[in-house]
Amino acid sequence: MEFRVDRDDLVQKFLSFVKIETTSNEDNAATPSSECQWNLAKILKEELQRIGLDNVRLDDHCYIYGVLPESLPAGSPRAGKIPAVGLIAHMDVSPAVSGKDVKPIIHRNYDGGPIRLPGAPELVLTPENDKPLGECKGLDIITSDGTTLLGADDKAGIAIILSVLQFLQKNPEVPHGPVHVAFTPDEEIGRGVDKFDVEGFGAEVAYTLDGAGQGEVEDETFCADAMDVTFRGINVHPGYAKNKMINSIKLASELIEMLPKNAMSPETTAERQGYVHPMSVKGNEELTELKFLIRDFTDAGLKELERTLEEKVRAVEKAHPGCSAETKVKHSYKNMKVMLDQRPETTAFAEEAIRAAGIKVHKNPIRGGTDGARLSFLGLPTPNLSAGGLNFHGKTEWVPIQYMENAATVCLHLLQLWAEKGEKKGLLPKVD
Repeated sequence: MEFRVDRDDLVQKFLSFVKIETTSNEDNAATPSSECQWNLAKILKEELQRIGLDNVRLDDHCYIYGVLPESLPAGSPRAGKIPAVGLIAHMDVSPAVSGKDVKPIIHRNYDGGPIRLPGAPELVLTPENDKPLGECKGLDIITSDGTTLLGADDKAGIAIILSVLQFLQKNPEVPHGPVHVAFTPDEEIGRGVDKFDVEGFGAEVAYTLDGAGQGEVEDETFCADAMDVTFRGINVHPGYAKNKMINSIKLASELIEMLPKNAMSPETTAERQGYVHPMSVKGNEELTELKFLIRDFTDAGLKELERTLEEKVRAVEKAHPGCSAETKVKHSYKNMKVMLDQRPETTAFAEEAIRAAGIKVHKNPIRGGTDGARLSFLGLPTPNLSAGGLNFHGKTEWVPIQYMENAATVCLHLLQLWAEKGEKKGLLPKVD
């Protein structure tokens, strides 16, 4: 049997979801961080109920859960022995670019030339400035009109999961174990797992559908910390400030100037190189606060970068007697591979499913984070798989319809593999 979901229905779902504003708000500590996420959550709850899932619930923090029971031939010796597999996607979109009033455009049968975004004539997608586009001639590509992001990150993942569930309900002869589904808020601001009910979710292994392009299996992430740096200066009326004022804004600028120009930053590193990334500066003459992201693929590398930044902070402080500097490290997540290696079939089955779908496997470390990293350390091994989109978080975001369709096919093969080969083992031990 060919595993192909209903393409028209998949596209219709995706187009309807991206039009619903769900931008998360990093300045709000509540979960969800933005009220608009409830609008999509309520629709998705109804959609899961319509498809026929059991135990559908929308909790007080805007997490949606549901279960599709196993379906096996009568008398199958595998009945009750297949581990529950989770499929997860997030509802929010990045606050980096507006996600309000998204106007999606379908560019049918892409001809290989420039794609112009009518709402922003200066934005033109070409294979020259966007290499993956050169592989998509003849495909149907969805973009925004250029005034907003598109929202394929991660509404493509949501549409894919719903299409997979609908296919399984309509084709009960396709064997699968229990499929547990979750849609989460606030992933884009690093809080997508804060209120996730791992035990209530009930899966032994899971997959986030949140990767780029097609054929990706991501089982390794950065180790991630953040560092807050606060400089306290001395403010004096500028007319009488000679030999008295210590301007904390200038202290902050000195620190930034001390960072390497051609190394140790996101714009100068690749593959397994870590970085120190200043992401915000806020202050006045008396007090200035800086926020840094620190990333590396090993704990040792992460600590070395933090030590380097700390030394530079102290050098600035020492050079200006009378000022003070404070640093605070906040731990975010660790490299998920250490957990996934304890259950290697989780990744191996994903690679086999991709090949079964006729797609080349791309296995790369994630230069970023994923909810799967934190979930893995909570005992739920969770690699990340492609959902089709590219150029996330920007106005030039795009997704080929066929990539989404292929991602759904991969999920169907994956669930069948777990039904045929998977063994129940329970959750991994939680690691802080």
